[in-house]
Order: sequence, then C-alpha cells, then structure tokens
Amino acid sequence: MSHDEFHERGAHERQWHLGGVAGDALIAQEEARVGHAGRGGQSLNRLAVSATNHCLTGCLTGEVTGMVIATAFGWGDVASIAVALGLGFLFGYLLTSLPLFRAGLALGAIVPIALAADTVSIAIMEFIDNLTFVLVPGALEAGLGDLRFWLPLLGGFMIAWPFAFAVNHAMIGRGKGHAVVHEYHH
Repeated sequence: MSHDEFHERGAHERQWHLGGVAGDALIAQEEARVGHAGRGGQSLNRLAVSATNHCLTGCLTGEVTGMVIATAFGWGDVASIAVALGLGFLFGYLLTSLPLFRAGLALGAIVPIALAADTVSIAIMEFIDNLTFVLVPGALEAGLGDLRFWLPLLGGFMIAWPFAFAVNHAMIGRGKGHAVVHEYHH
C-alpha cells in the first residue's frame, strides 16, 4: 500500500481489514513507517525521548531497589549487580506493560510487545550503568548514604541515555518498539 493509499483509507477500515489487536499493532507500525508515529501525530523525536525516559525510569527504579535489597541482606558485589540488573529489566517491562493492560490486551499479547519494545534499550542502559558503577573506584563498596554510590549510578544512566535514545529513535522510525506501545498510552 502506498503512502497516499494508506492515508486515504480511514483507520476504522484499516482495522476492519486487519482485525482486532493485531490490526491495531500493524496500523501503529504502518503509521510510524509513513511518518505519523504516535497519537496525534507525535514527532519521532518526542516518541523516542518518551520511550528513553520510560526506559530510564524502569532501569533506575530496578537498580535502586536491587541495591537496597542486596545491601539489606548483606550480599556481595556480584549478587548485588545481578539482582539490580534483573529488577532493572523487570521494572522496565512492567512499566511498558501497564498501558497495554489498561488497553485490555491479554498477557500473551503484551509479553512479545514489551520484549520487542524495551529489551535493546534496557540492555544498553543496564550495561553502561553497571560498567560505570564497576569502573568507578569505591562505588561498589559505598553504602546507600554515600555519594560514591549515587554519583556513578546516576552518571552511568546519564552516559547511557543518548545511546538508548538513538536505538529507540531508529526502532520507532521503522515502526517497531515503542511505536506500537505508544498507541495504547492514554
């Protein structure tokens, strides 16, 4: 279907031809591909910023929660990083899933959308943040009340943000990732 044909057809007609939730996802991908990503024609940059900030929120929440848990139980460095990393992914996926649940999608439909939308972005955020945290002397040994803990943690995410943004921008521009998820945000 050409760009002009796509816009000449109404969204209702396109959805009728494609059917239900799968049709909604395909419509969102096609709208993003032809340059009208998101509700109300949100710009590609705006969607990429939103997706990246969303990823940052999930990763940061998971990292801090993981470090608090690991500190409370007196776990070592490897266990602390592992639980923080796991919770970073979990919180990121959960934040992506919330609007999809509210939109009435089944868990079987939500899981692949969340995985496709966030895995690369979360992996970039977590890799760069944890690398920064490991490379800064004293960060792993610092307590939660110490700036040597917080500055590398936050600094790592600041370093990671533009890389995650670039990936989100490219994915949304191709009608992938958060281009689909943002169709369900209200």
